Amino acid sequence: MSHPSPAAAPPVEFTHRQILTILGGLMMGMFLAALDQTIMATATRTIADDLQGFDLQAWATTAFLITSTISTPLYGKLSDIYGRRPFFLFAIGVFIVGSFLCGLSDNMWQLAAFRAVQGIGAGGLMSLALAIIGDIVPPRERAKYQGFFLAVFGTASVLGPILGGFFAGADKILGVDGWRWVFYLNVPIGIAAMAVVAKVLHLPHHRVDHRIDWPGAMTLILCLVPLLTVAEQGRDWGWDSGKAITCYVIGVLGLIGFILAERAYKEEALLPLRLFGNRTVAVGSVSSTILGMAMFGGLMTVPLYLQIVKGSSATMAGLQMIPFVVGIMAGSIVSGQLISRTGRYRIFPIVGSVLMVVALFLFSLVGADTPLWQTMLVMVLMGLGLGSNMQPMITAVQNAVSPREIGTATGAVTFFRSMGGTLGTAVFLSVLFNVLPGNIRDRFTAAQQTPEFQAALQADPAQQELLKRATSSDALNDTSFLDQLSDVIAHPFKVGFSDSVHVVYLMAFAVMLIGLVVVFFLPELPLAQRSAQQARAEDALQAEKGAGVPGPGSGPQAG
Repeated sequence: MSHPSPAAAPPVEFTHRQILTILGGLMMGMFLAALDQTIMATATRTIADDLQGFDLQAWATTAFLITSTISTPLYGKLSDIYGRRPFFLFAIGVFIVGSFLCGLSDNMWQLAAFRAVQGIGAGGLMSLALAIIGDIVPPRERAKYQGFFLAVFGTASVLGPILGGFFAGADKILGVDGWRWVFYLNVPIGIAAMAVVAKVLHLPHHRVDHRIDWPGAMTLILCLVPLLTVAEQGRDWGWDSGKAITCYVIGVLGLIGFILAERAYKEEALLPLRLFGNRTVAVGSVSSTILGMAMFGGLMTVPLYLQIVKGSSATMAGLQMIPFVVGIMAGSIVSGQLISRTGRYRIFPIVGSVLMVVALFLFSLVGADTPLWQTMLVMVLMGLGLGSNMQPMITAVQNAVSPREIGTATGAVTFFRSMGGTLGTAVFLSVLFNVLPGNIRDRFTAAQQTPEFQAALQADPAQQELLKRATSSDALNDTSFLDQLSDVIAHPFKVGFSDSVHVVYLMAFAVMLIGLVVVFFLPELPLAQRSAQQARAEDALQAEKGAGVPGPGSGPQAG
């Protein structure tokens, strides 16, 4: 009895039901990564207080960010060489271990170290899930399924703050500190995801021996670690401080080393420079960087606005973000269905970018007294823009590269989006906290001349003491005093905060305008009718025939 040679393994076609089953496992893995980013937002303060390291809390975020960003392109490249399944299972496993260790942390330095372990796993969860869908579903159908992933991202962005607030607010759950369940929650979800993926995900893979681009990996680490560190810590250090300048210099040297390593390794490079000669990949990478900046930089201020200006709790602010999630899901599902029917994708990133530009401009007009329903309508518009933009761009890039490079290309786009998000968050938060004290001071100075303000102060002398806190330099470290201020006296603070947020949204608006120009350069290529693994199998068969290699049934038994 003879067997087909490994190179000529027949292409596997998955039924709709099989794809949905695999999708379930992938979505659980992605849900872990997406939830972890949002659940920490409302729990960080409680965790930092309990571990007596409030001044060190940023390192827990920075450590996770560094390892997840750096590992993303590594997963893409290694999975192209050795196959997706083992690396996706490895990523989930590492994430579970990191989560469990985070739950055991006794101090902030331990938490930062274990968050770094978590990040190593998280780097593979998002990009490999997208690459696996690229393997099993043809590009024409792909956007239809990838819309589910954005739904996971959107659901996690709502559930995260709610669960984070619930766990952080509980002293003990089953005899364990409430906040530790923020991390322990990942363990059962991760184990279930591993079980599903291990059972249902069996892709044919023909291993091709390659050199591993370790110099590229090392120089990328040398480049990104200092730059990501200064992006997170620069506001506290000072952007022109000695520490910051040292990070800039090391980062630039690392970047030069990385480019030289990639040139030397050519086709086997971690991020082959040739790939960026492909117009779709180049546009996709630049567009994803800008999208990340606008999305994370602009939207991270919405929960702050809801909590400080509208007085919502962290949990309520999460619920009030539901219109944004509805927009993302609607945008991704509609665009996916239309791409599947028409085979055309270029129009969707353009329409999505236009919607985001309009939404960011409208956000810049939202003030302290704007009705909440109006803000929520803008959230829907922003969500529609994101949903129409993110997945079609991934589909376009995957369709434009060789089936053997889907992991590398997907990893690259995810990597640049993550870098854009980090850069946007760092820059926009820095701008926000730079303009905030002056705007709040100006608003209080103007309000103190009004009879209403003076009457409110005289009616309750205790308000005078609280007013000093509101105008002090450390007012932004703890804004709980706003709950004790009367509406008249708190109003100038809220208006000052809204004025500052306007600056951030106008900057995000300008960035997104550039993004809109960039997506106009995206070419429209015919969408392939074969999945990546089908294309790889058929290409291998053609190569064997061309080389005169005996076909299936006449060669030696496959090992």
